[in-house]
Amino acid sequence: MRIMIREFHDINLRDRNSFRVAQRAAHLVEFDTADDLRQLFAAGVPARWTVLAGGNNILFTEDYDGLLLTPAARGIEPIAERDGTVLVRVDAGVEWDDLVAWAVDRELWGLENLSLIPGKAGAAPVQNIGAYGCEAKDAIERVRLYDVATGEERTLEASECGFGYRESVFKHDLRGRVVITAIEVRLSRTPQPKLGYGDVEREVEARGGATLRNIREAICAIRRTKLPDPAVLGNAGSFFKNPVVARAAAEALQARWPGMPLYPAADPDKAKLAAGWLIDKAGLKGHAEGRVGVHERQALVLVNRGGATGGEVIAFARKVQAAVRDRFGIDIDTEVNIL
Repeated sequence: MRIMIREFHDINLRDRNSFRVAQRAAHLVEFDTADDLRQLFAAGVPARWTVLAGGNNILFTEDYDGLLLTPAARGIEPIAERDGTVLVRVDAGVEWDDLVAWAVDRELWGLENLSLIPGKAGAAPVQNIGAYGCEAKDAIERVRLYDVATGEERTLEASECGFGYRESVFKHDLRGRVVITAIEVRLSRTPQPKLGYGDVEREVEARGGATLRNIREAICAIRRTKLPDPAVLGNAGSFFKNPVVARAAAEALQARWPGMPLYPAADPDKAKLAAGWLIDKAGLKGHAEGRVGVHERQALVLVNRGGATGGEVIAFARKVQAAVRDRFGIDIDTEVNIL
């Protein structure tokens, strides 16, 4: 049995979270397989532990006194094909955008609208990541995981994952109980372009039409114009969720604020508002206080302008939430996992 574990103690997390906050962790372990986890927990489960994958959707507001688990395996393997549908096993440590590029290179449809989303494949089902009219749940077939309490490997079908808008069972019932080791995604050899969101269709047509390569390049270009590079400016992407409210309330707001965008929600009696638009109209787009600010091109994104602590970021975020509430009577929740 091959065991691959790398351990770190009293480690600075600055280079392991996209906000670039310099909190420390008492203990961090990189693992490859469920066998690694079984060995690690053989002596007992620590009182406090969590998974730190790519660190792209997390904000540390203090030093972490427990154990952080980081998936390191990066295998991508087709495991079945039938009638033009290809099932692919993806290790939790694979960079999500590497997976999208892998699929596009092989003319496999299903992930292209999720191009350039930072983070690891194992984190995708937790947040049910989404962009440009698509979500991870549209492609995920099942999730493989390690049950910390029993020491057993388990598999959850997509129907068991409780997927919703930026939601899953991994954020609730299974939080602190399991570690995702791999996902299986369902891809297609049949073209399935989805171009009806934002500027996607226009950008794709400008590149010559709806090929996989053109769709990926268009979405990457759009994201690069709107979102800051975490390597240059610390951030965790969208800091806030788009609020979902009763349709009648949304339409009343739209009547008062012509031009307010509305999007359909899973429940036909509700509508999704654009949190970035709300923040912008509350006068905060590009606003900064000290070492933290709202990005000047995308108001959903909070940025570390240099040396900010997690405490400074969350204090600023609370001010943004209060400003939107005061202006529109709408609560916007954080999308980022706060520790």
